[in-house]
Amino acid sequence: DSPHPGALQLPNIGREAHTYLHHIVTRYDELAPITVFSQGKPFDHVFDFRKTLRELVQNPELGGFRWLGHIIDTDTNDGALFKTWSKNPEGGGIDIAGFHQELFGVEGPQEYPFHLGAHFIVTADLVRSRPLDFYRRALELSETFPEAAHCYERSWDKVFGVQGIDLEWLEGRKTVYLKPVRRLIV
Repeated sequence: DSPHPGALQLPNIGREAHTYLHHIVTRYDELAPITVFSQGKPFDHVFDFRKTLRELVQNPELGGFRWLGHIIDTDTNDGALFKTWSKNPEGGGIDIAGFHQELFGVEGPQEYPFHLGAHFIVTADLVRSRPLDFYRRALELSETFPEAAHCYERSWDKVFGVQGIDLEWLEGRKTVYLKPVRRLIV
């Protein structure tokens, strides 16, 4: 019995990537016009989450895909950023290059700019610009590829076939704080 009518309990096997992809695969033909994908506690990564949702309700026009969050980071295709992450005490990398090849069948970029936390908004039309079988394969990969959730976190925009962060705007910066981060203020 679920405390939330209509809720579906999933096994915790692939972190948020598995959950997001399960939603897409099982609802591909009935997706809402706009879907907000978010972890259960978004505020560490998206301080203005509530404000963003209110604005989305007021103005639901969306150009297909939008990252959410206040920190933009960049990882390399061998997961150099992941190696130094505080929650990765073993210091191992992630094979983003192998993941990209496995998912898309082509070599990926050297770097992956992304918003931390895997929070984003996407339209049903953009999701459906790829066939359902692509997402079925992506869902399977979320279960079988080592550290797939972290690879997806860095490449959700690419999953939907877009460049989610304007590289020209980045001007070569690898990390951008879109609001002051308290622990970094001296």
